[in-house]
Amino acid sequence: MEEEMQRLLDEAAIKKVHIRYCRGIDRMDWELIRSCYHPDAIDDHGEYVGGIDGFIEYCKAGCPTFLSTTHMTGNQLVEVDGDTAWAEHYARAFHRVAADDSGPLRDLVVNTRYVDRFERRNGEWRIAHRVVVVDTDRVDPVNERWVPQEQLRSRRDRTDPSYAD
Repeated sequence: MEEEMQRLLDEAAIKKVHIRYCRGIDRMDWELIRSCYHPDAIDDHGEYVGGIDGFIEYCKAGCPTFLSTTHMTGNQLVEVDGDTAWAEHYARAFHRVAADDSGPLRDLVVNTRYVDRFERRNGEWRIAHRVVVVDTDRVDPVNERWVPQEQLRSRRDRTDPSYAD
């Protein structure tokens, strides 16, 4: 019973790391993202493959080009083996792109999977190696907005309401 309880606690901790990562990307909270990875971790996003410092710089260059992003996690499969775990997180990411010379206001929608090796070090689960797999992607034009402009909008930094005390 204790082993099963520990396995469930480990799985929950690993899933929480992934949710924190999604929040970090959506809020451009670089330190939150960094806290999800071990210092010697490798991230493979296709365009970028390397360590966490380089990944943060890659994000700093690319994330601000979007008006907003929302990463939604779906299925999460986690298999724990001692202080190592394998995880596959399905996700759908929405990226709002401003109207410009290349097109009108639009949403880039990506269905993806995060295939991770987690390691528990000093009692803390973090990503040791991440590979991002794109299953499908599409671009949707945004013709009109349904939500009134007065509605509270998300912010891509620590002024977002989710950071309120």
